[in-house]
Amino acid sequence: MSTSVQNTACCTIPPVHSKYTPKGVFKPHGQFNRVYLTGPDTSENAIVCVYDIFGYFPQTQQGADILASTLKTTVFMPDVFEPNKPFPIEKFPPKTPEEKAELQAFFATTANPSKAIDKIIAFGNDLKASGKKKIGLYGFCWGGKVTVVSGGENTPFSSVAIVHPAMLSAEDARKLTVPLAIYISKDESLEEYNKVLHVLSKKPFAAENDHKRYPNMFHGWAAARGNLEDPDNKREYEDVYSRLAAFFHKTV
Repeated sequence: MSTSVQNTACCTIPPVHSKYTPKGVFKPHGQFNRVYLTGPDTSENAIVCVYDIFGYFPQTQQGADILASTLKTTVFMPDVFEPNKPFPIEKFPPKTPEEKAELQAFFATTANPSKAIDKIIAFGNDLKASGKKKIGLYGFCWGGKVTVVSGGENTPFSSVAIVHPAMLSAEDARKLTVPLAIYISKDESLEEYNKVLHVLSKKPFAAENDHKRYPNMFHGWAAARGNLEDPDNKREYEDVYSRLAAFFHKTV
């Protein structure tokens, strides 16, 4: 599993303030003491979201609210950085050698992809054990890496989706056992994206996959770095959540 970020924008574009008030609630669930839940709690299926390195952000929660409302399905966003310790906003982007070292240390500890993958797979298994029939999983940036690897062998998830993913790797796509939706910005590697699409085209579930490149968007436009006051960003934000909803409607 390659864990090289391979994306300068991922480590330089800061999050954006949002006036949105999330509609969900925080509750303990499974092994997590803090999970953002939105949507009807009576749905037989579920969607799980893996946030980016900024943790809970209104734009990310707004997207979860959109999917919950559109699909009439519960969306769960577990606090993978529990106890709520995302990378400090005031130190991003890192400017000094000390802050850059701190970011790298964050990726090696709190945001270690392997540890997060174990947590997310366990959470999916908990949802299955609680009676959820089919579960979708989606993630942003760093969370995209966690998401795609979680869709490998013995996954509890029925499908996975990644939006402006960091550490994009065709190697991870080869190990997928469930459909993938992939949506990238101009800042992700087009070469690696095309390799991923080639791998997906050979999968037995090729017809269920979805993909789109947003050449006018930047890394993070659909999560914490999204500026929904900007008309272009808002339009593409709505577009990608529409595609996510359609993908999960088909696969979950």
